Amino acid sequence: EHVADDLVDAFSYLLCHQPMILAMNSSFVDPLLQFQSQMNLIESCFRTIFAIPNLDSVKKMGTGSEDTEDVENLYHNIFHLFEDTLIILISKDFYKLQILKEMVMWMNKDHFFLQERALLVISRVLNFSFKESEKINSVDAPCLGFLAADMCLLCFHGDPLIVKQASMGLYYILCIARCPNAHNTKTMYAKYSEHGSYSQTSTTEVELLPKILQQDKVKIALSVGQSPLPFFLTDFVWSLLKTLFRADYETALEAASMLQLTLEYHAQKVTVVSKILDDIHKELYVNESHIMKDAMMQIISLLTRASPKNVIFQLMDYPVPADNTLIMMWEAVSTESTVALQVLKTLLLILKGKPGDMEDTVLDKRRFSLDTTNMMPVMASQALCTFLAVKSYKKAVAQLFPQLLMALVLQLFYSSQLKMLSKEWPLFARDALRVLLNCSGLQEVDYALKKKNCWNKFSQTVYHRYGVYLIAKTLSDNNFPQFSQTLHYLHKISGDSSRRSEDSIITVILFTELLNNFFKDPFPEEFLVLYKNWVNDPNPEVSKLSLQKIGSMAPVINNTENICSLLMAVLDAFLSKEKTVVIRALLTLRRILVKLDKATYSSVCIKIASSYFPLMDHVNGGIRSMAIRHFGELLIDMKQYRLLLNSVVLGGLVPLILFLEDTETRVVQACRYTLEICDLELKWSISHLLKDGNYSFELVVLNICNNLLTHHETIITDLISDTLGFLGSSRDHLRRGALILIGYLAKLGENLLLKEEIEVMLEVAERVLRDKDPVIKQLTEKTCKIFKEISDNMSSSAIKQTSRRLLKFFSTKKLKPIYNWTSEESSYVKEKKELNIVQRLEEETEEDIQ
Repeated sequence: EHVADDLVDAFSYLLCHQPMILAMNSSFVDPLLQFQSQMNLIESCFRTIFAIPNLDSVKKMGTGSEDTEDVENLYHNIFHLFEDTLIILISKDFYKLQILKEMVMWMNKDHFFLQERALLVISRVLNFSFKESEKINSVDAPCLGFLAADMCLLCFHGDPLIVKQASMGLYYILCIARCPNAHNTKTMYAKYSEHGSYSQTSTTEVELLPKILQQDKVKIALSVGQSPLPFFLTDFVWSLLKTLFRADYETALEAASMLQLTLEYHAQKVTVVSKILDDIHKELYVNESHIMKDAMMQIISLLTRASPKNVIFQLMDYPVPADNTLIMMWEAVSTESTVALQVLKTLLLILKGKPGDMEDTVLDKRRFSLDTTNMMPVMASQALCTFLAVKSYKKAVAQLFPQLLMALVLQLFYSSQLKMLSKEWPLFARDALRVLLNCSGLQEVDYALKKKNCWNKFSQTVYHRYGVYLIAKTLSDNNFPQFSQTLHYLHKISGDSSRRSEDSIITVILFTELLNNFFKDPFPEEFLVLYKNWVNDPNPEVSKLSLQKIGSMAPVINNTENICSLLMAVLDAFLSKEKTVVIRALLTLRRILVKLDKATYSSVCIKIASSYFPLMDHVNGGIRSMAIRHFGELLIDMKQYRLLLNSVVLGGLVPLILFLEDTETRVVQACRYTLEICDLELKWSISHLLKDGNYSFELVVLNICNNLLTHHETIITDLISDTLGFLGSSRDHLRRGALILIGYLAKLGENLLLKEEIEVMLEVAERVLRDKDPVIKQLTEKTCKIFKEISDNMSSSAIKQTSRRLLKFFSTKKLKPIYNWTSEESSYVKEKKELNIVQRLEEETEEDIQ
């Protein structure tokens, strides 16, 4: 007591604090607060007891052998007491191994405390923990990985005593980490051979002996990866990475070496790849010339080798455009050429996204940032400017040329639409596309496109589709060797219905131009099938492009198999809501029919003729006029099949008559043209009326009805039914014409109609009495009067009515004018022009398409 005051004070201090530290274990204080309070007391005790002199100095304090023995015992009791305190805490909760991690941190901050005796305490506590871990099924010690990293670095210290204790401590940590899945400790230790050298029993099992861990980085790296604890390896790697950032050069160098070895063997097991990359980016962003930069680049390379997808997804998730640090990290990724194919495939996966879209795809689950806007495709385009130019990537680029070409062309279109271009950001997709051409041996293509000023104009959205056509044509003109590979890929993706409409347009343009340059018409059947399917694509632009291509096949259409199915696909396009698609379909069909074999034509002519009928009442005047005129041209084509077409002509008769009153001159002219053709075939004797520029609509109706009375009386009820539908039209001229026509048809067929049918007709007509147009109202009154007269003259008896029909069936009485009405809008007909009707029709049609 009198010769060793420092020892007594340290022992007393520890005795006073031990009860307080241990008492907190049984308190009801919040666990986090409890642990923090214990840590504060333990740190105070640590600094007190490890500040006392070493054992040699202590021995000199005694004045005699008895004093020396007492002082030495007191010295050892101090450390045993501190050690016992830690053991008691850890025996209650393995989580408190964190205390040992904190002790190492205190030692690293102040090297005065980095002593062999401190590490001796740590190794003894770890030895106790190991023995306890063998008795339980699992170990809850989340700090083990961090503690292992710290002890690993101390295994390469300059002091052999520290190295010895550190290797013992690391040995026990690895034993604890292995225990949960291996209770038989004999299987955890490898055997020495007869010569004392290490003998490995398998590639995944490494000897675990303290001496082996001393300054043998390979053995340590192999051993660390064998822990079954989920986060042990990750924490080990993470701790070494942090040391790499903040430690002195020598320690950082050891950490880098250990980290590289560990990743070389176990990188695929690391679960925080994105976090590691993000921390490296932050570190180098602040200090691009960091002394450990090369080591960090090597770490990125090793992570890429093991997890190329994870690395690429993380490196693509930064603000656009990429900074110099990020580009440097891409270059580190590109040095790992063994995974070049996986890297490019991952970039292609990202390029499937549309930049600027909100996150709504499966790719978004991989996102690391909290940004809700997906700009990863833009970053991927910029990244390809780096990766495609790497020589070791040449083989992978050649293998994926079509995919890269298509992806970059699409991204170029998407990027040109982004508002961000107002900030004058470069078109990375364009730059990457040029790199792709140059690294694929297509420098001449790049030069030719540059000469045509194609690259500069791609920033204009309106130019993009023509630019895509120009790229495809230039590739074809230069006979690029990747043609068959590219065509095969385009054919493969053409049937993918899940692709965006923009994708389909670009695919059709590229596909068509490549085929145009390498195949003579007709196309192989498998290609023509694609165009047939594209006709009814939801995107009207795709429909028009495919219809245009099908139309170009007209000269060789008879050499094509399955002509009928192709024609039916074109007819389906008549149902499109987009008027330009319908117009293109009408033109395409007409071009095919002109060249079509008559035998085939006759087999489908009724179906085609019937398809024109709905279009005769289309809201667009151009479509109405084309449908009517093409119907007439079909009649001319099929004039030798007159009997076959009689029913078809009569089926379209109502719109042909009513649209003589159309407000558009081109529709009126088309109706007159087609009715004149019908007159030649059916002998209606109305041609002289139609040729007169001042013809009377009612007179035309009267002549046709009188002809029907003579030759086609049996279809009068069908015509009445068709006409009734036009009474509900929103166009005044159609309602007026329908009232006149149905009046004549009713008068004509009064012997064929039942009383109930007249009542229905009257009911429909009376609704029109509420029309605001006085002319329509007047015509409706006359028509209703006709219906009532017919109804009044009908017999109520079914037998009498049937007899009446038979008697009137032989009647040859002709109808006389009923309405005596002249259409004011017939003045349109007076504006007859000498311009060729067909030429005018084509001009107006092209106007509509534009």
